[in-house]
Amino acid sequence: MTTSSSERAERGVSLGMPELPAPGYPDDVRERLERDAREVIARYPDSRSALLPLLHLVQAQEGHVTRTGMQFCADMLGLTTAEVTAVATFYTMYRRRPSGDYQVGVCTNTLCAVMGGDAIFDALQEHLGVGNGETTDDGKVTLEHIECNAACDFAPVVMVNWEFFDNQTVESAKRLVDDLRIGRTVSPTRGAPLCTFKETARILAGFPDERPGAVEASGSAGPASLVGLRLAKGETAPARVVHPRDGGPHDEPQDRVHEPSPSEHLSSHDAPQDTSASDPAHPAGPTAEEGE
Repeated sequence: MTTSSSERAERGVSLGMPELPAPGYPDDVRERLERDAREVIARYPDSRSALLPLLHLVQAQEGHVTRTGMQFCADMLGLTTAEVTAVATFYTMYRRRPSGDYQVGVCTNTLCAVMGGDAIFDALQEHLGVGNGETTDDGKVTLEHIECNAACDFAPVVMVNWEFFDNQTVESAKRLVDDLRIGRTVSPTRGAPLCTFKETARILAGFPDERPGAVEASGSAGPASLVGLRLAKGETAPARVVHPRDGGPHDEPQDRVHEPSPSEHLSSHDAPQDTSASDPAHPAGPTAEEGE
């Protein structure tokens, strides 16, 4: 029995026909993009090194990287569309489908997750009525879970268009997305003021942020993030020993070695305990062969 073309279409059957070439940009858009692209390419001794910023450039045009954008990058750099596609699909900062004005990313990596990131992400999915990588009906917010953003001392962290919103809770995250959707001004915990995702993409392409005060706005890593830097500079602080069972931290002289009492809990980070190698009276391992 043969199958008609209409039946194949209903079943979603593909005959493997090649996809039509991507449509080009309108002339005025292409002229503007070519001017910007040449400026980007001129920064690099090897033109193909400009591919990443050019992908941000075309993303700034349409809000995601389209087939038209990838064809444009290939044309400007003398690459194949396959080479451009391989890069665009590798990096998660390039969107492959339409997305919202605000990319709301909830860190669900280890520390943020245990501090509440998982709960925030689940709550926002229900609150917004979208899943991971999906966009609200009004086109304002795209929700996604993201990997570590090196802000663990501010966990749990939510990012909006790559700007930090630190120490979030379920309720504060809900207020954040509600404010974004109604157009209320929202200020990151640190860093530059928010702009739309398209505007962010253009900045990432290497073009200046011309908003008044945006460049001067800055933030800082938290104290825990800066400990290593202070130590590298030779800045040391008095040693502190934490006694988990006797009331909390207190200072002790640096030349005194703390000897834990039998009642204190030892972790794997404390002094080594007796093992079969150091305590022959209590060897590890079975005392008899299996089956005896």
